Amino acid sequence: MTRVMDEDIRMLRTNIRRFVDEKLIPLEEEVDETGRIDPAVVASLKADAKKLGYFALNMPEECGGGGLTHVQMCHVEEEFGRTMDSLIRRTFGQVYPMLLNCKGDQVEKYLLPTVSGDKICAMAITEPGAGSDAASVTTSATLDGGSWVLNGSKHFISDGDIADYIILLAVNDREKGARGGMTLFLVDRDTPGFSVARVQKMMGHRGYGHAELVFDNCRIPVENTLGAVGEGFRIIMSTVAGIRLGHIGARAIGVATRILDLCTEYAKERCQFGSPIGDFQMVQKMLADSATEIFATRAMVYDVAAELDQGIENRTKISMVKLYASEMATRVADRGVQIFGGMGFCKDLPLERFYRDTRVLRIFDGTSEIHRMLIARGLLKEGAEHF
Repeated sequence: MTRVMDEDIRMLRTNIRRFVDEKLIPLEEEVDETGRIDPAVVASLKADAKKLGYFALNMPEECGGGGLTHVQMCHVEEEFGRTMDSLIRRTFGQVYPMLLNCKGDQVEKYLLPTVSGDKICAMAITEPGAGSDAASVTTSATLDGGSWVLNGSKHFISDGDIADYIILLAVNDREKGARGGMTLFLVDRDTPGFSVARVQKMMGHRGYGHAELVFDNCRIPVENTLGAVGEGFRIIMSTVAGIRLGHIGARAIGVATRILDLCTEYAKERCQFGSPIGDFQMVQKMLADSATEIFATRAMVYDVAAELDQGIENRTKISMVKLYASEMATRVADRGVQIFGGMGFCKDLPLERFYRDTRVLRIFDGTSEIHRMLIARGLLKEGAEHF
């Protein structure tokens, strides 16, 4: 895809890669080991990123973001994908596009401070009984005079332990459900009735919290509705295409490319039975398969991104990207551990961390099984020529 990049995005990619290589990758081992990032380091990284114009690149220029297209954002996300999610969040921002539904005072209170990096937002959809099936959430919102009363719980909420406010999906009309009965709400951290029950320990993705949140008669003003009442599920679905393409598709390419680079160099240097292991056909197969799958994923990601920039949203194709990219990254990580052998299993090298971190890609934002079902439904409905 490099041959179709214009000079501006090529330069941006080069500069972001340098930033990631010099400032973020050296921090990875300590962050993975301790599970935290020094606040002073966070402040310095964020300040550097903002100074260079790298913060909130996915948001429009009119609200202080980078204003990148979907194709441009995927180029950037490839470079982001070469490092840890926790460092990406703290350095370049995690700004959810549904915030573009902010109106009136919400713009100054929530949207602009988040785009500028002065506030941290968490997105609370997942519940113990509603993972891939977001339409099954049970957290309720009941209108009581001039307030909404929220009751329920969420879990696996990234940054839920430190967020200044939460974007919450709750049911306001059970009969309508996802078709007009779910609403998004803005819940400030200090709202009575809101609490962080615990931070859930994870196999990977260390350096930021994944929290269980509780809403117990949590009362918020009606003005804290994000978007129209009943439109919450639609708003979320309208933003998932870009998120799946960038956060999963393009970042999967980034981490897989970094793994393949390490494996290629190791295959040249590591000798067994008097020859570099890169001379062995079984190792060559693993390298060739990884390179081919990365290339295929890149073609898929940029094809769909280009369509999105033209206003064409094919949700079946997006499910294909999510499915293939997530499984590709885990296959490449697994081969990486195998090529490095015992050293790949050892914490002295980052291969075992890549293995842990990529594994969740097949689970969050819809499991592989769910996306296979969605792809099959699309095929049965539209026919193969639709793709």
